[in-house]
Formats: sequence, structure tokens, C-alpha cells
Amino acid sequence: MNKRLLTILLVAFLIASGCTFLVYRVVGNRAIAAKPIVTTSVVAAADDIKIGTVLTAANLTTIEMKGSAPKGAVMKPSDAIGRGVLANIYQGEPIIDTRLAPVGSGGGMAATIPPGMRACAVKVDQVVGVAGFVTPGMHVDVLVSGIPPGQEDITEGTITKTVLQNIAVLSAGTDIQKDAEGKPQQVQVVNLLVTPDDAQTLSLASNLRIQLVLRNPLDTKVETMNRTATGQLFGAPVKIQHAGVVVRKVAAPKVFTVQIINGTKSSQEKFSSPEAKQ
Repeated sequence: MNKRLLTILLVAFLIASGCTFLVYRVVGNRAIAAKPIVTTSVVAAADDIKIGTVLTAANLTTIEMKGSAPKGAVMKPSDAIGRGVLANIYQGEPIIDTRLAPVGSGGGMAATIPPGMRACAVKVDQVVGVAGFVTPGMHVDVLVSGIPPGQEDITEGTITKTVLQNIAVLSAGTDIQKDAEGKPQQVQVVNLLVTPDDAQTLSLASNLRIQLVLRNPLDTKVETMNRTATGQLFGAPVKIQHAGVVVRKVAAPKVFTVQIINGTKSSQEKFSSPEAKQ
């Protein structure tokens, strides 16, 4: 065979092989791209849903998600309708079963209370309400200020003490109550998540002035706190122990000397002040 013809055939074969390979790659990529993507239909929020809302069909929609559904996702609207929302859910967000109250428990704040816990309403002053820092999900310490019963005459004056620490806030808002004249007025109310024992403490504290102190939710350490008295702010000689025992520095009693003259005789008598005898 002619070498020139052989060379032409060989080159033609190589070109044909290259073209075949390119056509195979292009067709193969198109076949892969045309392969359908697996999606899953899940129930999602049709709009923003607030905590405590009882879900209806109008609150829900369905969306398609690539791949498998998130763990605990609600697959059918009927499994969510009528259940209360335990946390805010935003538009387009899949509905997760753990964020809904159990079937039949209804909605509102009661559905958000874990078993064994209580929601206790606390009336706070306008400063706390206007500041707006006490919102659901925050954690606070509870301080009370007042004069202990039977100690109205002590020198330290008003005492402030931290009675509860690291308490979760369930809700915050306003309520309508009547004043001393019977007229309605708005008051700031905060609902705290507490144990039954802590609820009793808050009930007693409601007769005093209550102040809430914001804390970092990650800071869960319970500190040993001293009481603080008004007298301490002005440098009064008062020391208050952890056990709540008040120790006061008492000045040395005054002694008076009286000279008695009886005729030509003279003598001296010493008398203590009435405070020393007490």
C-alpha cells in the first residue's frame, strides 16, 4: 500500500475518533443534565406566624425542597392545623414538629410552658417597659427592694436583694389595671418561666418594688449575692453578711462624771448614758 495513502487513512481515523469522543461527552452531559432532581414536598409557613398562634389552613402552604426533608418536618397540612406555635416561624420556613404544641393542647402562652414549670406575671415599672429590652427568649435576674418587716427602724434603710437568677422571659407587654381611684391604667407586665417554688417567691415579691436585670442567655451561672442597703451607699457603718445577719458597729457608750459637794466634802460619781443601759 502506498505510504501516503496509509498516512491519510491514519490521520482520518484519529480525527474520527476525536470527533466521536467529543460527541459522546456532549451527549452524555446533556443526558445527566436532563436527569430529574429528586425533591420533597413539605409544609411551610405561608406568612410570618407569631408564637402562641393556633395554625389554620390559611397559615400554611407547601414547598418543594431538594433532597430529603429536614428532620421532624411536617409533611401534611392536616398534621399541623389546630396546633399552637411554640416559637416564631417566618414566611417560607418549613414547619417542624418540635416547634408545635402537642395535638389538643391549643395555643396561646399556656402551650409554651414545659411540664413542671409555671408562667408567673410580674408587674414592672415604666423604665423596664419603655426600654424594651425584656423580650421573649431573654434571661433576667429578679431584684426586689424594700424594708424587711419588723425592721423599719434599722439604720441601713431600704434593702435590695436578688431573689431569682437566670429566669427565662415568656412574654412582655401591657395590661389594664385599676388604680386607687378605680380608673383603668396601663401597666407593664412580664411573664416569667419559673418553678412552682419560684412562683411563690415572686408572689411575695409582688408587694415590693421589682427590678429585672438583663443577662447573657449563655451565662447560666448562679452567683452568691449579698444584700445591698441604702446606708451602704452613703458609707454608713453597716456590714451585711451572706446569711442575712446585720452587724452594726456600735460606738462606745458615753460616761458622764458628776462632782458632788457636801459641805466640806467633795466626791465624784460616774454615770453611763441611757443608750449604754439599753
